[in-house]
Amino acid sequence: MIPFPAGWRVLVHDQLPSTADFLRARAEEGEGDRFAVLARKQTAGRGTKGRSWASPIGNLYLSVLLRPASQAREVPGWGLLAAVALHAALAPYAGPGLTLKWPNDLLLNGAKCAGILSEASLAPSGALEWLALGFGVNLAHAPALPDRATAALPAPAPSPEAAAAALMASLDHWRAIREREGFEPVLRAWMERGHAPGAPLSVSGPCGPLTGTFAGLDPWGGLRLSTATGMETVTAGEVCP
Repeated sequence: MIPFPAGWRVLVHDQLPSTADFLRARAEEGEGDRFAVLARKQTAGRGTKGRSWASPIGNLYLSVLLRPASQAREVPGWGLLAAVALHAALAPYAGPGLTLKWPNDLLLNGAKCAGILSEASLAPSGALEWLALGFGVNLAHAPALPDRATAALPAPAPSPEAAAAALMASLDHWRAIREREGFEPVLRAWMERGHAPGAPLSVSGPCGPLTGTFAGLDPWGGLRLSTATGMETVTAGEVCP
């Protein structure tokens, strides 16, 4: 039995429709900080923009609930913190070639290995009521996607329980750094693991696609893109494959 980090309350299910939906319901019922649900299989897993997430047994399907003292503008920064924590947790298993793609993907040798789904509830004051982070990681299997290459960790892959325990410990570590020093160390860590400065990128967003070169992150985690018409900051969207 894999021990989870002290202070976490973890439910493990053989099967759920979606850990994200299960956790959201618990959050709305008032569940407290540092609660997690792990499913060995999902029948209706979902990613960003309502995409389905194939969920065979052997991969990681984990959703965690946090209640940090934060404001709405800091939600993207928490998504990047989750990505840095996931990278740190998986790096010992993955070897070289593990990188981050803005805002919520983990790549192994350029192929998608994991994704993070961030959902939040805000109070009328703009304060964050709760933050749900859903992690889908290709530990043992790499289900095919129609628009991008996929990869799984090299064998022998960790069990879902072992990967979840490592991830929760990593979240605790980076959350403590954020609480002491703000998001700046998190953003630096993301930059070390993410796109190279000056890398050509195409980014989809609410206002349509943008093409340019990567120019870093803003203080809240937005992507800065140097385009032919000037500097743009993208706060919602994704880097195209």
